[in-house]
Amino acid sequence: MGDDPLVDDPAVRRRAQRAHLADRMLTRTWLVRSFALLHGASLLALLPIIVGGEVLGDLPLYRQWAIDAVEGDGVIGIHADWVYPLLAWLPIGAANVFGPWAFQLVWLLMTTGLNLWAVWVLSDGGRSRPGMIGAYVWLLGFLLLSPVALLRLEGITGPLAIVGLAWLARRPLVAGALLAVATWIKVWPAMVILAVVAVCRERWRVIAAGAAVTALTAGVSAASGGLPHLLSFLTTQTDRGLQLEAPIATPWVWLAAMEMPGARVFQNQALATREVTGPLDELAIAAATPLLALVVVALAGLLVWAGRRGADQRQLLLTGSLALVLAAIVCNKVGSPQYLLWVVPIAAVAMCQPTQWWRRTTAAVLATSLLTTIIFPIVYLPLVRLEWFPVTLLTIRNGLLIALFLAAVVRLVQLGRDATRQIAGQRDARGAIVRS
Repeated sequence: MGDDPLVDDPAVRRRAQRAHLADRMLTRTWLVRSFALLHGASLLALLPIIVGGEVLGDLPLYRQWAIDAVEGDGVIGIHADWVYPLLAWLPIGAANVFGPWAFQLVWLLMTTGLNLWAVWVLSDGGRSRPGMIGAYVWLLGFLLLSPVALLRLEGITGPLAIVGLAWLARRPLVAGALLAVATWIKVWPAMVILAVVAVCRERWRVIAAGAAVTALTAGVSAASGGLPHLLSFLTTQTDRGLQLEAPIATPWVWLAAMEMPGARVFQNQALATREVTGPLDELAIAAATPLLALVVVALAGLLVWAGRRGADQRQLLLTGSLALVLAAIVCNKVGSPQYLLWVVPIAAVAMCQPTQWWRRTTAAVLATSLLTTIIFPIVYLPLVRLEWFPVTLLTIRNGLLIALFLAAVVRLVQLGRDATRQIAGQRDARGAIVRS
């Protein structure tokens, strides 16, 4: 037998090597190794902080709230207005269970445990090769966003949202409860719940579970005398200005970078954030919340329209969740790096049964996550000084977020139209059979 010339083709060899690597990685052993490597490295990176009894990121604020509550100085969210929903106390209180010194360690252990749960569910305990792709997407996204994923509430809500989405078809009551708990920790999963209500046949079970969690939360608040503050997270940030990294703030960032009179970056001391101001910024500040409300209502209507035309429920749910979450980022006057952790969980679940559109979209989400971490914390101080490179990098990142949002909206329209054409084609075929 003669030699096969394809064996010596470099392109064929590279494809074979990539296929071999993919086969090796899509095994339980490699998934366990990847998980252990990521979280082991996280432990090593945080070890000096843990040993010293210190905390990083937003955890100093969380820990101080917990200390104040233990010392009898009042429970924020019960005795005073709070920027977070009440169940944010679940991870914050749990992290302080062994005292302030162990706060960072316990937070890391909670995050690790929830990530293990999410990876286990996505991969079906390492038995689903397609599910392993979704698990790797979550681990990679978590790695790329680790400076915020390990140190903020999104590191808790992300895995909860993943499990809720993954269990929606099989365990809608449990999924609804998980999504509701995640929403009462950090508001963003409400967008996923809205997509479920607009699209899924399991909506009533999800609504019932969510209502039960909400009633229980309200009952605890009322019993503690905190009912007047229960919904304060919806109003406490209404007077905020344009945060430096928010997509909607990009024009004013450039005005400040070009030293336009009246345009500047400043520190909001009360909220410990950098904001940008300039000509007509009051218009953007006033329009942001109504714009978001209009976009959310329009997207919900689009989801109902596409669903009634018979669009694939899974694709509609995940794409709708993506569009709604991105709307909450793009139309928001607040813009923080952890917001990308609202997007990655949806992409991870979608990649368990990927389409070509989701492969491209997930690649763009991961690239945007990488840019986000370069911006914060790597070049954040030069960005505050309005140096050209970080300002350009921020503009590209924000442009990608807007492009992802528009792509998701276009995809929703396409899903609805494709379903309409398919139904019309089936009717025409049945009519032709009858006529014949």
